[in-house]
Amino acid sequence: MLQVKNLTKIYDGGFKALDNISFEVPKGQFLAVIGLSGSGKSTLLRCINRLIDPTAGEIFWDGDNVTAATPEELRRIRRKIGMVFQHFNLVHRSKVLTNVLAGRLGYVNPAWSLINRFPKEDTEKALKQLERVGIADKAYHRADELSGGQQQRVGIARALMQDPNMILADEPVASLDPVLAHSIMKHLEEINKNDGVTVLCSLHFLDLVHKYADRVVALNQGKIVFEGLPNEIDDQKFKDIYGRDAERVG
Repeated sequence: MLQVKNLTKIYDGGFKALDNISFEVPKGQFLAVIGLSGSGKSTLLRCINRLIDPTAGEIFWDGDNVTAATPEELRRIRRKIGMVFQHFNLVHRSKVLTNVLAGRLGYVNPAWSLINRFPKEDTEKALKQLERVGIADKAYHRADELSGGQQQRVGIARALMQDPNMILADEPVASLDPVLAHSIMKHLEEINKNDGVTVLCSLHFLDLVHKYADRVVALNQGKIVFEGLPNEIDDQKFKDIYGRDAERVG
């Protein structure tokens, strides 16, 4: 279980991105985090694995206090938390296979990783993950030769290399067209349902939330303004989340 308790993040300059928020995510749930740009979605996800350090509050994952973890403890915790980024976060000049193998960096000898040497079983595992997301034929292409949707599949395959118990997907389809967006969401759904991996996914569009999420947490100006089932977002709650002038389209 993931537990977020009284989490606050204040950036330099005094901007409060998260304002004393608390919620829990049971193991195996697909949670959508929604809200306008700047509402705190990305900050929240990045605090959970401490890519960003929170200002106050606590985060517990499977009993571990992530916020109090030492560097060594944090490395161990992060091994089981995969991350999928909006802009893919790939090394463009490197081969697709090398990018996927980066998901094993928490497990292998750091000296090996510097020269891109990984155990044979890791290479075989990487090829299987690329096959799982439908792009095994791209394994030896440079990452920058791939389309946006293909690059995001590389990002998912890389996260799967960690054998994660949880995946944090930070607006993974924001830069993709609707057809590609659904293809990426279906991969995350399959990982969630078939592997039992907890997924926290920040999203903009309610049609994706209704189709893929078990539950929703909505943020507005760093505060939780809704927590519940997707079908409980009525017109009033929609305006609480997106503003009174927002028009509901999905």
